[in-house]
Amino acid sequence: MHSIRVVRHASERGGWEMALAEPPAHLAGLVRDYCGYREATAAPLRRQELPGVQVVLILEFGPLLKHLDDAGRVTRHRSGFTAGLDERWSTTEHEGVSHGLQVNLTPLGARRVFGLPMHELSNRVVGLEDLWGLEARRLVEQLAEAPGWAARFAHVDAFLTRRLERGPEVDSGVRWAMERIHHAGGNLDIAALARELGRSHKHLIHQFHEHVGLPPRRLARLLRFDRAVQRLKAGGPVRWAELAVELGYFDQAHLHRDFRQFTGGPPSALLRRTLPDAGGFESGSQVKSVQEPAWGDGQDAR
Repeated sequence: MHSIRVVRHASERGGWEMALAEPPAHLAGLVRDYCGYREATAAPLRRQELPGVQVVLILEFGPLLKHLDDAGRVTRHRSGFTAGLDERWSTTEHEGVSHGLQVNLTPLGARRVFGLPMHELSNRVVGLEDLWGLEARRLVEQLAEAPGWAARFAHVDAFLTRRLERGPEVDSGVRWAMERIHHAGGNLDIAALARELGRSHKHLIHQFHEHVGLPPRRLARLLRFDRAVQRLKAGGPVRWAELAVELGYFDQAHLHRDFRQFTGGPPSALLRRTLPDAGGFESGSQVKSVQEPAWGDGQDAR
């Protein structure tokens, strides 16, 4: 059984329900967490989706989310999509109604669930039906018919367990290196890590491309930024200089440089765009005139 924390928001702009849960013990280390969501807002809601150390799996059983790029192109994926490790933010939007379930996989969990070299998913958003065909559609239909979040999470547990049983094993050295990087919060010498593992730096980078999707140095930088974002989400007063030192940045300016790359602005700007009650971050970017939607699986909308 999952321990589920439900967060609800209601205001003049509309409302949402977020059901948050941790994975069961046998999926720990492969699945980071779950979030079921149901939203109804008075106007379209556009969010900035930040890069992090997880591979996002979205299962949609309501109107489909739009993905917008800087040129104004819109892509939607029937049944849902996955987004590999990325060093850029992305933008999503719904027209006022959204209903689905998000699974945040660890990179090593995603390697086993999808069975692909992870560099094939890096910096990309891929439709689930492109990867799993009718299996993705059946999964989403079953989730939509389930009686509540507990039943949906249990169904996803079973589905992921079956995928993991069929998936490839992850290189033990990569697993060990990932554990060291996480334990150090991203603050360690990657060349020394490779020597300790008994592999060349070049070989370790190649293995990370295969099993993780990014080379270890860039993953470590992304992990440090992800920890900073989690601190902002936790709320409470933030002293930027102290936070920078705590997370291993050289100084406050170093922290700000990472935020500008990963969010497009300083951390204070992201903090002002925080939506209440686990709602994420509202987009602060302006996207050019929107073009006709492109369907990720090459098929017409239903």
